[in-house]
Amino acid sequence: MDLILWRHAEAEDGDATLLDHKRRLTPRGEKQAKKVAHWLHQNLPRKCHVLVSPTERTQQTANTLELPYDIEKKVGVDATVADILTAANWPTNPGAVVIVGHQPTLGRIAALLLSGTEADWPMKKGAIWWFSSRMRESEPQIVLRAAINPDFL
Repeated sequence: MDLILWRHAEAEDGDATLLDHKRRLTPRGEKQAKKVAHWLHQNLPRKCHVLVSPTERTQQTANTLELPYDIEKKVGVDATVADILTAANWPTNPGAVVIVGHQPTLGRIAALLLSGTEADWPMKKGAIWWFSSRMRESEPQIVLRAAINPDFL
């Protein structure tokens, strides 16, 4: 299985008049999302399932990928690591799943998959972390295939 964690791109700052779930991408965020979407288009398997948080900024990020997606509360702002891994059916899903979500949960998933323990690892806005699960000599392995910061694309 491939699990691609994609943090939403840069969004407007929240304030008392703007509800968190309504925050939109900034012009810089739109550029970040488009760069990463272009890279993903070149590298994603043909069959992949995209799950997106119900927030405006995550949907705008996902829209740049130009693939169908499902809005899933289990990957929303208040999602836990377990919520997201369950929604993705990790690690038994036979295909690829792209999660467009939020910090700190995405960083916590990356920490868990790479170190075996949840920790508050930073993940830059617009970045992706791509993990694969596989079997080697009858042992399950988790491989980090890519960690992409949009500023380097």
